[in-house]
Amino acid sequence: MEIFIVSVFVLGYTLITLEHSLKVDKLIPALIMMALAWAGIAFGLDSFGTWFDSVHGKLVDGFANLPLHSLGEHDEVTYSASKSGWLEHTLLHHFGKTCEILIFLVGAMTIVEITDHFNGFQTIKTFVKTNSKKTLLWIVCILGFVLSAIIDNLTATIVLITILRKIVPDNNLRMWYAGMIIIAANAGGAWSPIGDVTTTMLWMGNKVTAMELIKNLLLPSFVCMALPTLIAGFLPIFKGNIESDGNEEKRSKNGPFMLALGLGMIVFVPVFKTITHLPPYVGMMLSLGIVSLVAEILSNRKFSLTQVEDHEHVHGPTFKALSKIEMPSILFFLGILMTVAALESLGLIFTFGNTVNGMISEDLFVTLLGVGSAIIDNVPLVAASMGMFQEQMDAEVWHFIAYAAGTGGSMLIIGSAAGVVAMGMEKISFFWYLKNITLLASIGYIAGVGLILVM
Repeated sequence: MEIFIVSVFVLGYTLITLEHSLKVDKLIPALIMMALAWAGIAFGLDSFGTWFDSVHGKLVDGFANLPLHSLGEHDEVTYSASKSGWLEHTLLHHFGKTCEILIFLVGAMTIVEITDHFNGFQTIKTFVKTNSKKTLLWIVCILGFVLSAIIDNLTATIVLITILRKIVPDNNLRMWYAGMIIIAANAGGAWSPIGDVTTTMLWMGNKVTAMELIKNLLLPSFVCMALPTLIAGFLPIFKGNIESDGNEEKRSKNGPFMLALGLGMIVFVPVFKTITHLPPYVGMMLSLGIVSLVAEILSNRKFSLTQVEDHEHVHGPTFKALSKIEMPSILFFLGILMTVAALESLGLIFTFGNTVNGMISEDLFVTLLGVGSAIIDNVPLVAASMGMFQEQMDAEVWHFIAYAAGTGGSMLIIGSAAGVVAMGMEKISFFWYLKNITLLASIGYIAGVGLILVM
């Protein structure tokens, strides 16, 4: 049955990587392979000789000799008394941990959408007061680096490309800016616990703390962004000035306030976790509640308790924001994380990790993991690595994994969520990016890796 489960994962993941060729949304194979993997475990449970205890990070002693079910229906026994008990406990554990991440992401996405409802991100355009192509390059890359650390790299890419459309009329030039934004956004997301799905996974999985992650990865991530930007500034495409059409858009009177509130409440989440020691999704729900309350007040809508049939709530900013969040991405993460959890539960990832560690050095393995994230989505790679390594919280390997998985995806346009969304927004082809941006991204990635190893 292990062969069936691994085959399901390989086939499902192949379909995910071929998403753009097959024109089938990646959430579909992700959800199917999740269900088939756990079904395979349920059907073959009695034949498995090993089981991985995710809570304590070790293989279960004597699992092969455990009965399939508990010995008595009414006996008060723990889940460790039978194989079915271990299955139920492990499945619930992984589902709970996965949902913590997903609810956290839903909260963050909703806050961003509420901010955008008030045209809050239009305020960022006021920072751009130059016609110089080179100066604009540095502005958008630094903004991408900072914004992605707060609102995640995917959203930062969308915001900055939207702003660029109002500043840069030349489509070819805008593609170059978009390519550099991908590098900057992925670099910015790597050093923040809320900047990328993978760093969020490591943070919420108690592999890293917010302050240690920032302290160890801020400088390497900045080098990963700054060096390609510096080199790109000497390219002919970024010489000269941009011709502006001179049109100014009207700004929302509440936009700047909602931008400051939205970003502030997202940044508040790690502070709340540090103070209360509660899971991050609790703080994110508090932040979402506060932002939603302020949004409702600013909308100046009036409710009538005697006219409930009007359903005015459907026109509110919170409802609209919830209807616009990326649910396909949420379901994709559910499928991927639970599938990897199935492989981890059988001890396959733990065994594979020990085998790899015995063959190559840890540093080389993590470096290659970053290169692999340009081809294979970084979410399952990080999920798998969390089952391979058993080091304590804030060990150097966790910070290295966060950097490699977060920034390595920049080397190919399909290697990160930021790249995929830029690909769709600006119609960037895979081979155009490979020809023009991949080398710059690779230089930045290698420079950051070198700095981490030196540090």
